[in-house]
Amino acid sequence: MTDLNRRDVLCQGLAGLAAAGSGSLLLAEEAAPTNATPDLHNYQDFLDKKGIPQIAPAAVWKPTHPDILGPFHVPGSPFRGKVTAPLAEGATLVVRGRLWGFDTKKPVRNAVLDVWQADHKGRYDMTNPRQPPKWHEFQNRIRLVTDETGYYEYETIRPAAYRAGGGVRPAHIHYMVQAPGYGRLITQLYFKGDPYLARDRWARESNLLIAPREKKVPKGKYQLATFDIVLARAEQTGRN
Repeated sequence: MTDLNRRDVLCQGLAGLAAAGSGSLLLAEEAAPTNATPDLHNYQDFLDKKGIPQIAPAAVWKPTHPDILGPFHVPGSPFRGKVTAPLAEGATLVVRGRLWGFDTKKPVRNAVLDVWQADHKGRYDMTNPRQPPKWHEFQNRIRLVTDETGYYEYETIRPAAYRAGGGVRPAHIHYMVQAPGYGRLITQLYFKGDPYLARDRWARESNLLIAPREKKVPKGKYQLATFDIVLARAEQTGRN
């Protein structure tokens, strides 16, 4: 669905962190490791006075650990290239990019990306404690593997902002990236122009903003964005 076919992508690269004019895929010299999401996220606001989460995990009830994953991550999502269900409501969005090694300046192949998000109304599949999803029913969450050029791509819909912790979180998409020899990266991408960015204490400090471009196709249109990720070595991050 993208405007470049695979041969074009392999030969030309894509608008991201590739070094300009390079005959091979090399990371731009000025690129730095991708920022991780700050710790805590104040997700303790989702707990009641007894420490019970007001969000239903997919399998069992248990207190949500207040770490950078947040309460909405579920392990074991299926490997697929489409985050949302067929014909899901919302503006169609294609996100593509490459994973780079900060040490080698080269693409990272066979890395695993967990991607998850809210829907067009800002709802996750676990936000209703009375109607939790059945185990192994994964809605708006996938895993991907980068190819031999570090490339990945998925189709989804543009998520909406939602209320959380007494405020409004701007629209975002969650990433967890893991590759042998590199530190595990947990981060989020945001959208330029979102009216809630300046009020969100995590998003307003993030430089991980994308600006999707509208692409017209014979039967409609969709939004296209590039999101490259740079991984630091495990010894540089202190975690794996």
